Amino acid sequence: MSLDAVYRRHLDLTVEYDVPARMRDGTTLYADVYRPARGGPFPVLLMRVPYDKSQAENLTYHHPAWYARQGFMVVVQDTRGRWRSEGEFYPFAFEAEDGYDTVEWAASLPGSNGRVGMYGFSYVGATQLLAATLRPPSLRTICPGLTASQYYEGWAYNGGAFALAFNASWATFLAIDTAKRRSDDALTGQLAAAFFQAPAWYGSLPLKEYPPLASSGLAPYFFDWLEHSSYDEYWRRWSIDEDYSRITVPALHIGGWYDIFIGGTVKNFAGLRREAGDEAGRRAQKLLVGPWYHLPWGQVTGCVDFGPEARNIVDLWQLRWLKQFLMDEDTGVLDSPVTVFVMGINEWRDFDDWPPPGVTERHFYLHSAGAANSINGNGRLNLEPPGGEPPDVYTYDPIFPTPSAGGRSCCFPTIAPMGPADQTAVELSNGVLVYTSAPLERDLMVLGPVQATLYAASSAPDTDFTVKLCDVSPVGQSINIAQGIIRARFRESLSQPKLITPGEVYEYRIDLGPTAHVFRRGHQIRVQVSSSDFPHWDRNLNTGGELGAEGLAAARVATQVVLHQHEYASRITLPVLEE
Repeated sequence: MSLDAVYRRHLDLTVEYDVPARMRDGTTLYADVYRPARGGPFPVLLMRVPYDKSQAENLTYHHPAWYARQGFMVVVQDTRGRWRSEGEFYPFAFEAEDGYDTVEWAASLPGSNGRVGMYGFSYVGATQLLAATLRPPSLRTICPGLTASQYYEGWAYNGGAFALAFNASWATFLAIDTAKRRSDDALTGQLAAAFFQAPAWYGSLPLKEYPPLASSGLAPYFFDWLEHSSYDEYWRRWSIDEDYSRITVPALHIGGWYDIFIGGTVKNFAGLRREAGDEAGRRAQKLLVGPWYHLPWGQVTGCVDFGPEARNIVDLWQLRWLKQFLMDEDTGVLDSPVTVFVMGINEWRDFDDWPPPGVTERHFYLHSAGAANSINGNGRLNLEPPGGEPPDVYTYDPIFPTPSAGGRSCCFPTIAPMGPADQTAVELSNGVLVYTSAPLERDLMVLGPVQATLYAASSAPDTDFTVKLCDVSPVGQSINIAQGIIRARFRESLSQPKLITPGEVYEYRIDLGPTAHVFRRGHQIRVQVSSSDFPHWDRNLNTGGELGAEGLAAARVATQVVLHQHEYASRITLPVLEE
């Protein structure tokens, strides 16, 4: 029995493969179409994916056949220059126009009722949002999952630092299909090996000569990302958050607290809720966030089991959403605009907005007797502003950076540092300042964006400062909750970098992103401060030189001074909701 016969006999579906869609410039893109065998017409559920339409991101979602059995005609298309589709692939460049054309083409397919919704996560979230900016008439809703609000800050860079593990591995992964399309077996094998061995390549410098990609010429965009190390027109042309008024459709924004794109996911929800192009669009925005990293989504993320409530419920939520906006069913999906999993108590909670109403900022200040180095130091964290305290001093050597332990990266935990992780190895280093609160006398619920403010000086003309927020259990295990970085030259602007004067004190504001976490009674709040988190981010060589252009021999050791006294009150700011 053929696969088509199996679909028809056992699933009551028909499948049409490699259906052509002609784009406005004459390029043909190909899709697979899953139809219920009887009835109709049906609303269309469209996914535009660069990762092979035959898989349809089923590492996380149910197979398209499942959605077709719920009464949708599912269309899964290879994006331009990927797998079966014609053209040349360049990330983000064609997704708005191709998305518009594909939505209208899908709406006209036999069996369609003319209503189109889109779904998918990561880059496939970008294909939805970029298409929505052009307002295709047949597009009724989108479900962008675990995706960003722009492709500079929060995608390729964070605070001016290059997201190395993600970008290097992702570009290598993308290049594999390009090599396959050229029928180059040797190069395909080399790139596949380089992807699975990516951690062994992250130390290669200069980055602009990254060996797995430099010789093949198959991923020129990787080197363009390095060339455009500040937020310029190269990035601005594709930024969703430059103008949310372009989008009017209802959107279900899906995120994970340990996902690399969580900041952008939350920003898209908040931005469209305020600034979408019409009132109906502003009212129909929903945020759903679980305790997940990029993939897979389930109750165990990293070293933490969040319990059965943390299982993957995305398909069920999407089904309710799609029935609401494509089938006119009242599913109650918008009864609460925000549904998030609160870590620590491991419960789903509904809120009226994000951050929730009633959240107040609480400043936890850094203190020490001048030796907060490592978990063995004397760093403290409390609500009292600092007095006349000596600063903390550490050195940062780019040849021996602070290693990543978990975090928010992408896309596989074996390839990039992801999720919650035991911080013991990191906190034993004297190159990491550690500030820990007393055990809490009652639960502390943190809901919203976390920000650190450091007052620091460096011996270098450029360097990095990293901050990590951790939860310390009564038995002493420290688990990362949120993290952030700032590259000193980008302290004032991501568009106009400016080097620092060695020895001068500067204020650094570091975005650690949003979270939903309860520090339980008896637990302690901990803050780590360092100057690297490698290979999550690339190493700053402390030279002030061109980013990505220098080799390791150029590296300098930087002496870093972190102040916490009257006029230099270094702190972490937590959004706290009193219950």
